Amino acid sequence: MTKMLVIYASDYGNTEKMANAAAKGITSLPEAEAVLKKAEDVTADDFTSSDGVLLGSPVHMGNMDWRIKKMIDTVCSGLWMQDKMNGKTIGLFASGGGFGGAGGGVELAFISMLNNFSELGMVFVPLPKITENYKKGGLQWGPYGRSADEEMNHQGVSEEVLALTQKHAMHVTRVAKELKNKNIFA
Repeated sequence: MTKMLVIYASDYGNTEKMANAAAKGITSLPEAEAVLKKAEDVTADDFTSSDGVLLGSPVHMGNMDWRIKKMIDTVCSGLWMQDKMNGKTIGLFASGGGFGGAGGGVELAFISMLNNFSELGMVFVPLPKITENYKKGGLQWGPYGRSADEEMNHQGVSEEVLALTQKHAMHVTRVAKELKNKNIFA
């Protein structure tokens, strides 16, 4: 069984919808299990007992949500000190709204999340542009759900973005399955 941890923070329910789509994608694969957790509820044991992680955050001023950052600072720092996550997969997704076609700073939020999980020795799984619905909400970093327009009118994430998130979770899980129980950094 490949066990995937789906971590998220959500303000208006959009990132949570994407997290649920990720869990659905994981469990659609044979012998794959999804553990869905809010960032504030994640423990070190959740990380170490997983084969990979999907991390989702709303975008705040071009950065990750404070709950994601708090989890990184309080839970992941010990995992880094003990080298507990080396070689496990990490995939990202985000939601947000605002100015600009990518929702004002989503790429910076992705990079800041990726930087922290690269420190843990995790293997990043990108979102290839050949993935169905990529043009509806994909970036190389992962699926992005535009949840508000340029006037800040909340519209929610689209069904195409949810389908893209589901597919991305499947990709990350497949890579996790291939890397499970292998010491690729030996």
